[in-house]
Amino acid sequence: MTLAAFAAPCLPLAAFGLPLVITLPHYYSETLGLSLSAVAAAFFFVRIIDIGFDPLFGMVLDRTRWSFGRFKGWMAISAPMLVAAIYMLFFAKQGVGPVYLWFWLIVVYFGYSIAVLSHTSWAAKLSTDYHQRSRIYAWWQSGNVIGMIMILTLPVVLNRLGVGGNETEILHGQGWFIVILLPIMMGLALWRVPEDKPTGAATDHNASLGDYFALLKRPSVIRILAADLLSNVGPGIAGILFFFYFTRVKDFTFLEASSLLLFYFLAAIFGAAIWTRLARRIGKSKTLIAACVTYAIVQFAVVTLPSGNFWLAVPFLLLAGIPFSAGPLLLRSMMADYADEERLATGKDRTGLLYAILTGTVKVGTATASVSLFVLDALGFDAKVAANSTEISMQGLQALYALAPGIIGLLAAATLIGYPLTEEKHAEILRKLEERDGTPQPPVPEDVAVAQPVSTQVIP
Repeated sequence: MTLAAFAAPCLPLAAFGLPLVITLPHYYSETLGLSLSAVAAAFFFVRIIDIGFDPLFGMVLDRTRWSFGRFKGWMAISAPMLVAAIYMLFFAKQGVGPVYLWFWLIVVYFGYSIAVLSHTSWAAKLSTDYHQRSRIYAWWQSGNVIGMIMILTLPVVLNRLGVGGNETEILHGQGWFIVILLPIMMGLALWRVPEDKPTGAATDHNASLGDYFALLKRPSVIRILAADLLSNVGPGIAGILFFFYFTRVKDFTFLEASSLLLFYFLAAIFGAAIWTRLARRIGKSKTLIAACVTYAIVQFAVVTLPSGNFWLAVPFLLLAGIPFSAGPLLLRSMMADYADEERLATGKDRTGLLYAILTGTVKVGTATASVSLFVLDALGFDAKVAANSTEISMQGLQALYALAPGIIGLLAAATLIGYPLTEEKHAEILRKLEERDGTPQPPVPEDVAVAQPVSTQVIP
């Protein structure tokens, strides 16, 4: 199916994201012997540089007019960059220094940004239909979640096969998994998923930094960005503190907490289908409000969870995981709808820049969520020795994990109250575009355009 092929690159891209954030910093500091401050500086400052790369590449993407497809072309370019950088990062040996880490982090983050921006922008062009866009991004988000599940379960599989007994072997196994899977999945998408040939003069698509900052002032864009930022900060805080909370506060073992995390991501796959179907009935913004409120209620309720009872914790993680997919898929679908409104107002295609902005909020949200660790440290929390943590730091841990994400979730919901770009307004925008341009909207692949509710079986 076209949608399955389109979502295929999400598996290795999402699988790569988890060890990049969690495993690699520890590996370079503890195993390879780089100082913790050098490792922290490399990951932090390269991420800051990467945020600035997004609008620059967004402008390039909007200017690209390759006959074989601007999005396909850039995704193809990103593949060898990512494969080379992932191999060098995951298989680094003793004796590498900070310069080595900085260089390959820059390459991998730039390659990752090119891949994600071209992929999400490509999704916006697969269909102009209000509801089918939600369906497309539901597959996209489901692919991301499945990729995270695969990389989380890989150490268990490797252990069963008699390998993966230490951190180095686990990291190498993850590296080979991603390096092999990435070109296969990207090749499948490039082969099976069509892209409309560009029309019009290249000058109609010129973009500048002025256009980037102008888009930041659009009321609808501001709402989408605010909701996206808050939707990333809340779960980001909960994710960073997850193991601390469930091992220190709720008395679960690390293995039990890891298993609960798998339940969370499994529920997120079904959540993608649930929110897509609900959006078909009540609209995207109202559906996202419902998801944010659901998330907040579940976060507030976690304080009532009995300590150490695994099977009582499973329903909570399932309920917490269901809203996880709502923000990524609905907000990207809403941004695709706004791209049509922008094209009607200005006559220019700003898809690349709009998704560059949206990608930037994800990165800012992730960085903002890490502030919770600085707060805990200031309160006297000891990450290595539990007995050394102060009482106020333990209270702070509970408040940061259970209350802060819930409050942020309610704020995200508030930003979307009265969101103006409804299904009816979007249909009117498409009608006016067709009248002005004198041509119908681009044809949609048959298995993308089928107007039916999404099955709960996301990947057939």
